Amino acid sequence: MNISGSKFGIVGGGIGGLAAALTLRQRGAVVTVFEQAPELTEVGAGLQISANGMAVLRALKVVADTPEAGLLSHGTVLRDYRAGRLVCKIVPPSAGPTYYYHRADLLDLLYKAAVQKGVEFHLGARVERVRKHPSEAEIILDTGARFRVDCAVAADGGQSAIRADLTGRETPKFTHQVAWRATIRWDRRNKNPCAVLTMGPGRHVVTYPLRDQTLMNIVAIEERSDWQEEGWRLRGDPEELKARFAGFGGLVKEILQEVQDPNIWALFLRPVAECWQNGRVALLGDAAHPTLPFMAQGACLALEDAWTLGRSFEEQSGVSQALAAYEATRRQRATRVVAAAGANARNFHLRGPMRVGAQLALMAVGSRLGRKYDWIYEFDATA
Repeated sequence: MNISGSKFGIVGGGIGGLAAALTLRQRGAVVTVFEQAPELTEVGAGLQISANGMAVLRALKVVADTPEAGLLSHGTVLRDYRAGRLVCKIVPPSAGPTYYYHRADLLDLLYKAAVQKGVEFHLGARVERVRKHPSEAEIILDTGARFRVDCAVAADGGQSAIRADLTGRETPKFTHQVAWRATIRWDRRNKNPCAVLTMGPGRHVVTYPLRDQTLMNIVAIEERSDWQEEGWRLRGDPEELKARFAGFGGLVKEILQEVQDPNIWALFLRPVAECWQNGRVALLGDAAHPTLPFMAQGACLALEDAWTLGRSFEEQSGVSQALAAYEATRRQRATRVVAAAGANARNFHLRGPMRVGAQLALMAVGSRLGRKYDWIYEFDATA
């Protein structure tokens, strides 16, 4: 299908939404992004973009072979919580390197590329409803303004308001896990920067450097039931964070002591959507397949979705056929990756003899552990 001149509306100006806007614009579409925030900014946070996500960024011409804004990963180190004892090191995936990005930096790269290509932006635009019509979709803002497009794409995150129109109302399941996220200034350079995953009973901490090792990104996950607010921009108490992870020693203890302004949110699990599209409206990224953060694949899956969506329009003869092909192509892989992330949540939080046994097994397996997930990183949506 030739979509040159066709009108597309993207609801959501995050990484998935901007990538979708770019891939459709590359194919000649007229694209408008509707973002409810008054400006495209992000809470300070890090992202790991593995080879499968980097393939899409390169195809979109957002990054070069050696990305300037990203920091090359040299693998992942697993440590025990008490004193930071090394358990094992996982070498980088054989599929290609992973890069650490500050979320705001990657968003800025995508935004600038989209503006340069002629994507139109409506910021401070809260979408109230998206309606399907026989030959178009209608995007309705809370101001009453209405926009008619050939196709609407909902990239409005895990709490998507548009998803309910396609799947019906769903009750998310609380995982009894709460996440803390923060960044701190950092001045200790490492010749071979790695992600460090420090495992403790019922909790774990992931740290990795950002912005040429001038910042340290921190994600701390704990099992608890007394906090059930889902929004990830909620302010947390730094002293409470330190108290809850007080048993952690080694370098991670020093890192946590430096946290001044954490965010906290409860992790809820929503299923992969049963219906991703209705012939005129499609879900993308977390709106279609929200995932727990234990495989660092949320952004990568959204990038894969975006490229596949654009390719489906190239290969199919109409909007409804393209959206059906997009859903059919993406559903199985997204479901499998989401399941892998859910399994890791249990593996990181073992207690007692199970924890000791698991660590002994990890030491025996060593660097080969990463090969278990080659199927994730080797996937290339642009091939």
